[in-house]
Formats: sequence, C-alpha cells, structure tokens
Amino acid sequence: MTSDPFRIRDHVADFDDIVRDIIRRSETTRSVLPMEGDIAYGQDPTETVDLFFPVERRPAMPVHIFIHGGYWRMFSKRDYSYVADTVTRAGAIAVIVDYALMPRVRMATIVDQVRRAKRWVVDNIARHGGDPARLTVSGHSAGAHLATFLFNEPDAPSGIEAALLLGGLYELKPLQASFLEKEIGITDDEVAAFSPRDQRHDVATRVTVAVGADETPPFHAQADAFAGALRQQGLAVARTDLADRNHMNSVRDLGVADSAAARSLVSLIQSD
Repeated sequence: MTSDPFRIRDHVADFDDIVRDIIRRSETTRSVLPMEGDIAYGQDPTETVDLFFPVERRPAMPVHIFIHGGYWRMFSKRDYSYVADTVTRAGAIAVIVDYALMPRVRMATIVDQVRRAKRWVVDNIARHGGDPARLTVSGHSAGAHLATFLFNEPDAPSGIEAALLLGGLYELKPLQASFLEKEIGITDDEVAAFSPRDQRHDVATRVTVAVGADETPPFHAQADAFAGALRQQGLAVARTDLADRNHMNSVRDLGVADSAAARSLVSLIQSD
C-alpha cells in the first residue's frame, strides 16, 4: 500500500464499486427527475450546467449549486447527477456544474469557470423558477476547494447564504509532493493564488466543513485548519466528522436519503 495519504484509491478498498454505484445512481436521477441539461454558461464545451427540479415546483424556489471533485483532473457533472435527489427533495433547484480538467487547463481557468457558472445562476435562474437570493453551494474534495471561490473576497458580498464543504482541500502545498505531481503538477504560483486557507471569505456565508471520520490524516488536518481560519475571519462555521465514512462513501451519501451527509445538505438548503 502506498504511503501517499492523498491517493484515495489506495485507502478505499471499494473505490471502483462506489464510483460505479454513483454513476448508476446518476443515470437513474437523469431518467426520473425533471431536468434541463447542458445549459451553457460560457463558450468552452465544458462550460455547462445541468438543472434538476423538484417534482412539485413552486415559485421562487431556493437554488443549490454542487461542484464535483476528482482532484481537478477527472469526473464530470454527469457523474454526480444523483446529488440532485437530495437537493430536490429539500425543495430546491439543483445546479450541477461542469468545468474543464487539468492538465489541459490550469487551475486559474477552472476557478474562473466556477465563478462564471455562479454568475450565470444569479443572472438567469429566475427564468427557471429559482430565487437567486436563496443560493447555497456544496462541493466534495476538489469541488469543496472550488466552492470556496464562490464566497471569497473578489465576490463580496457573495450572495451565498451557506456552504457545505465535504472532504475538501484548502492548502495546496502538500499536494505538490503527492502522486498528483506527475498528473497535474500544481505550481508554486497556484499554491499561492488558490489555497483557500489563505483567502478572505464572505462573513455572511454560513459554512459546514465536513470530513469522513475514516479519511486519511491530512483531510482532517486541512478541515480543522480551514474551519479555524474561517472562524478567525468572523464566519459562522460548523466542523463535523461523518462517522464510519471515508472519502468516497461520504460523497455517495449526499444522494442517500437519511444519511448524515444528506441530512446536512437538506439542513443547509432549508435553513434560510
């Protein structure tokens, strides 16, 4: 077994089974939930969102943005449609975001993409029945990292009421010595510019920083440090561990009714 604590496959025995499961769940979600797919928020083919709607629509529904993980270099929005099951059960429109992948693009491009996806939501979601003033966000792993850039200093006030950050990466320096060095080669400039722990964030955003209890130590350390940094900036922060969950089954749980992760997501959406 590798000693690299960031190489998730080596620490989650059923990694491939979970990936297959979430893809199956996502296929089911797209077949049963009302949706509008592949809506462009930019010119690049990767710059699209999928919208999923509650079966019973109401005027001015809350809106929730989800950003997938994969260490910035794998997966797509299509793989994570299943998160919309929980979002729509909570009475909200789910916005599942796609973005370009490293190393074809660099991190600056991806951060810009997710910010533009958010701007598209704010400018356009009312036409789809959503209320842009009732906006929340979640993300997993690299997606949690990217989600922080929707409520940080350049966009203040951000308009993001609350964020659920699951298994996130908030300090990029340690990843330069991980298996990712050969795959995406995070640069010193990217570490300096895109480590959320060193950013300023919107004090009006309520944040839940969650991590699976069975994650490797760096994920706990990063969650603790980032939660502490946010509190020092004046944000309301909850720091939680998900019992008996690892990096992969914790994100699958976002679409599993009555799981701790799904309950956290519902609470986030409905607490406005």
